[in-house]
Amino acid sequence: MANTKSAIKAARKTVRLTDRNKATKTRLKTLHRKLEAALKGSDEAAKKAAGSAYTSAVDKAVKSGVVHRNAANRAKAQVAKHVFAKK
Repeated sequence: MANTKSAIKAARKTVRLTDRNKATKTRLKTLHRKLEAALKGSDEAAKKAAGSAYTSAVDKAVKSGVVHRNAANRAKAQVAKHVFAKK
């Protein structure tokens, strides 16, 4: 157990941030699964909508510090390659 005031506060903060990070990562995984399902289909509008939603969620995760910027850029590049590529 924490012994100092700062350690007690840090422990509270860790719990709060862990919950936030877990929720964000779960949302990203869900959106990624939806994107993969849309890519298997033939509906272009669904692909673009799923790609935009996933890209937006990744950017928000970077902003809050849950995902590293370079990892997010890699993920967004893959989405752009498969969804937004010109044919």
